[in-house]
Amino acid sequence: MPLKTVVIRAFRVLAVAEAFSWAALLTGMYFKWIAKTTELGVEIAGPIHGALFVGYGLAALALWRIQRWPFGVAFFAGVSAVFPFATIAFERWAGKRGYLTTGGAPARAGAKETAAV
Repeated sequence: MPLKTVVIRAFRVLAVAEAFSWAALLTGMYFKWIAKTTELGVEIAGPIHGALFVGYGLAALALWRIQRWPFGVAFFAGVSAVFPFATIAFERWAGKRGYLTTGGAPARAGAKETAAV
């Protein structure tokens, strides 16, 4: 399987997993700070969310390079990890616009086509 395909699949999986880990972390934070019953949820979900956050960010950086995303697309991929559940919205948006296909980033209007070297 080509590297590009592997990175795209990993990015899609990490986008969803990162959002679910946000839910787990927010639930843990509720029990720690609001219900004041246990810190276990934060102790478990915190490191998992952190690892998925970093993985998502690395996958987004890899796609920025591999897919030749415009800076704005890469920027919003990164920003989406900061807000709960936004990685799913970004993944869907990027998929619909062709940024997550093996053909590379879609041509921008008015951009000149360059020959592969």
